[in-house]
Amino acid sequence: MTNPIAPIVIRGQVIETDLIEYPGRGDVMTFDAPDPRKFVDRLPLPSPGDLADLYDLRMDDILDYLEELGERLDINTNEHMQRSRDLTYDATSLPREIVDMGYNGFSSFFERSKVLQIAEKSVGLDYLEGWVPHTLNDGVVMKVRAFGSRTLHIVAGNGPGLGLITLVRCAVTRSDCIIKAPSNDPFTSAALALTMCDMAPDHPITKHFSVAYWKGGDAEVEDRLYQPHYIEKIVAWGGVSGIRHVTKYIQPGLELISLDPKTSISVIGPDALADEQSMRETAGRLAIDIGGANQAGCSSSRVTFVVAGSRDDAAERVTELGRITYDAIMALPPTFSSKPKSYSRELKSHVDALRWDDEWFEVIGGEDGEGAIIISKLPRQVDFATHLMDRTANLVTCESIDDVLLGINAYTQTIGVWPEAYKSQLENVAPLFGAQRLVTLGNALYNGPLLGMAHDGIQPVSRMCKWIANEVSVGITDSSPLS
Repeated sequence: MTNPIAPIVIRGQVIETDLIEYPGRGDVMTFDAPDPRKFVDRLPLPSPGDLADLYDLRMDDILDYLEELGERLDINTNEHMQRSRDLTYDATSLPREIVDMGYNGFSSFFERSKVLQIAEKSVGLDYLEGWVPHTLNDGVVMKVRAFGSRTLHIVAGNGPGLGLITLVRCAVTRSDCIIKAPSNDPFTSAALALTMCDMAPDHPITKHFSVAYWKGGDAEVEDRLYQPHYIEKIVAWGGVSGIRHVTKYIQPGLELISLDPKTSISVIGPDALADEQSMRETAGRLAIDIGGANQAGCSSSRVTFVVAGSRDDAAERVTELGRITYDAIMALPPTFSSKPKSYSRELKSHVDALRWDDEWFEVIGGEDGEGAIIISKLPRQVDFATHLMDRTANLVTCESIDDVLLGINAYTQTIGVWPEAYKSQLENVAPLFGAQRLVTLGNALYNGPLLGMAHDGIQPVSRMCKWIANEVSVGITDSSPLS
């Protein structure tokens, strides 16, 4: 049987020759891709001056292009996306229904109002469209403009939409974009590029968009490409080993924008345990944050700290919340959450071991690899908390907010909080311990971070820009150090 091909697409040109075989993530499938060593020298922009054609475009031109592209990404009519989706079924660990949900939403990525919001809220239209003057105290006028850069994006494969997000960010900042596709989704970004080639092969945005797959750590490719005369910014959505690997290339002129691997948690205050109705609402919200997209995202909740206070029946109330939450996860629609394709054997062994330790833990579900809720009867999360996945979460019985703070560190991304009023206990303290995002419980998967305003503790879209100053001192006599 012939392997599927993940083409290289370089600035409107499609390459499907000089193929070599690659294993997919977890050896689930194999695929062919052009030998990146033969084409790596064609990936970077020949000259930084070649970015100039993007500055012939006004923001309305960019919005027009992306709006038309969004219309062409309709999964019902786009053959490139249909092929990519069908191949992704085998390449990813996600169930078919969730892959379908991702592909069905692609057209909405490029809605005009959404793209405009990203440009305005993450950078500012005035800074993207021209020089913004600021008059300083001494009369000097400092003009500031956000310029695009030559970027390389190492995207993750835990969802099919990251290539689309990357394109939007590069388009609004007028940046050159090279995407390194992941082994568990080598097809989606290429299908996006193929659609762009069909639509407008000579358009500046198409000419500044490239996609290729190579095995991470291939020094023959990366030593040649990861150089400041070719790339100015590397945006890495990666695991620990991948991020560490990229850092060896960082030097003056080559910046790393790191969207590090993160874990997310939930915090539930005492009022949520007050009565059955409160517990059911809480469990319904928690189920969404745990089970949504099968817990594949960094923002998916893995550990929930339940502040039950000093009540004698604290562990029993948390256990009851866990049972209701488990039932709510199992009842989620299959397009949003479903039984994992293959439950982690290592995780299952950890979960099953705790069934014998019922003095300190209680395990709800998990016998059939459908997901599980682990109750910690004391304020201590399980030792394998960072490996919780496949709709498996740990509810930790806590007495006070101090127990919660012990579970927050530099790897904590999102904290879903309920009741909403309980956020006041955390919002000015949790960031000091490392938390990067607070949300209303049940909204962890909302795509707010994708706006680029605040994501993983930084503003990534703003960071993609080069912020240039033009200082005007004509007629100012005291701005020179010799004045």
